[in-house]
Amino acid sequence: MIAETVCSAVSAAGLGIAAVTAYRRRFLTATRIAAYALVPVGLVMTGVVEWLADTAFSPVAWAGFGVLGVSWVLFMTTRAVERRRGGTRKERKEARAAARRDAVAPAASEPSLGPGSRQATRPAPSRPAAAPRGDEDFSDIEAILKKHGI
Repeated sequence: MIAETVCSAVSAAGLGIAAVTAYRRRFLTATRIAAYALVPVGLVMTGVVEWLADTAFSPVAWAGFGVLGVSWVLFMTTRAVERRRGGTRKERKEARAAARRDAVAPAASEPSLGPGSRQATRPAPSRPAAAPRGDEDFSDIEAILKKHGI
């Protein structure tokens, strides 16, 4: 009952201010003030004010708002972590698989980019006695490097 009275008083005051503003020939501003002034009366007439008053004094309603708040915080935290990691679990798995596919040369037997520990445990390949045919291709590169003192 008191909330309806307060809303009616606020609306009446707002309409009075709108009337004074219109008297000063500021019609657009007066119309806007009148629109804002009619909102509290409209809320009382639709029953929103009564519902808010019942909700404001209900501990169950406040507990519900608390649960909604915790839910929102958890949701935003997971979104922030997801953005920081770079997508969902499925997207990260697909990205790793794509990177692994891209790391393999067409004629290679295994990926060129792998964990560093596997590289260290593998024995060093022995040099063949005969030089492979590829040495001829690198002779010009060796000459350029020697020229620059590298």
